[in-house]
Parts: sequence; C-alpha cells; structure tokens
Amino acid sequence: MAMVEEALDAGIELSAVVIPLLKGVLYEDDETRLWGLLLRLQARVRDYVGVLGLELVIDEAEGYAFLRSRPTEDDALPRLVARRPLSFGVSLLLALLRKRLAEFDATSGDTRLVMTRDEIVELVRVFLPETANEVKRVDQIETHINRIADLGFVRRLKPTGSAGGPVSYEVRRILKAFVDAQWLADFADRLKAYKEQLDPSTEVASEDA
Repeated sequence: MAMVEEALDAGIELSAVVIPLLKGVLYEDDETRLWGLLLRLQARVRDYVGVLGLELVIDEAEGYAFLRSRPTEDDALPRLVARRPLSFGVSLLLALLRKRLAEFDATSGDTRLVMTRDEIVELVRVFLPETANEVKRVDQIETHINRIADLGFVRRLKPTGSAGGPVSYEVRRILKAFVDAQWLADFADRLKAYKEQLDPSTEVASEDA
C-alpha cells in the first residue's frame, strides 16, 4: 500500500510540473515551488515529454523553462507545440525589444527590464511609415504589444500607487531564447529591404546583435 501511495504521489508531482509546461513558459520568480520541483524531477520530465516528441529547455541562470518540438523529418507527425507565424509588425517589436534587453543587460545591474507603454510605442514608431492618423498607428502598435503579451514575451504589470500610474510591461527574459543573433541578423536584412521600399533613398545599416 505504501508503495502504491508513493507511486501516486510521484505521478502527481510529475503532472504538476508537466501540465504548466504544456501550457507555456514556467518562470522561477512566478512559481518558486514548481520551479524547485522541476529541477528535482527534470530527468523524469525529459523522459516523459520525449515520448510526446518534445524536449525540455531549462535556463537556470535566467530562471525559465519551456517545451519545444524536437526536429523531425516526418512532417506528418502532429505537433503539440504549434508554430506561430508572426506578422512583420510583431517581428519588428520583438527584434527591438531583444536589442533593448541586450543594451539593458550591458548597462544595468538589475535583472528586470520594465518599460512603459509609451516607451514601447516610441521604440517602434520611428520604424513605421508616416501617417496622418497617429491614433490608428498607436492602436496598431498596442495590438502588437498585446500579441507578444499573449505569447509570453512581455507581462503587463499592475499599476502602483493609489492613483495608478502609466501602463508598464516587464520584458520577459524568455525572449533571449527565441530571438537569437541569427534571427536578428535575418530580420535586419528584412528591415533594410522594408525601409528601402518605403524610401529608396534611405539606407539602413545592419546592426550587430
């Protein structure tokens, strides 16, 4: 009886870790207890999700973990982690936030990059074509912000103080895992072509990641 109870407890612990991972990214600072459980059970988690065609990625230094599909030559196999096509606007925002995060890490001793909604809008605005309808352009950028929030790359923070404050977002460090140097380099080429299409006389120099 004791062995059965131990097996049930072990199964419950494994499920407690795997289910949140199947739903999205697990962050150490959000789920301290589950994070400790994941580190203790990570070998079992890897074996379990491996059967599902997934692999576990853990970055202990940055404090996040997620599942991704293992590369396969058989496209007929179903994917538990779906590919999510991104619009140019969303890709642009991700690239700019990734560069901002790299600059922040190089100049700040803090681990949390927090930006206001206006700061994010201004970051993107200079790359968009001029328009007479500024409200519509801001609304479009806010739509992109909401999209990357849904994907888990930023988190909207609760206003502080009784009177509230500006809408702020924390740029999640999982962004570093998805937007690497090669992705940025490829996107820089796309951005250059995009800017030249808007204004053939404008040349955009590629930036190092």
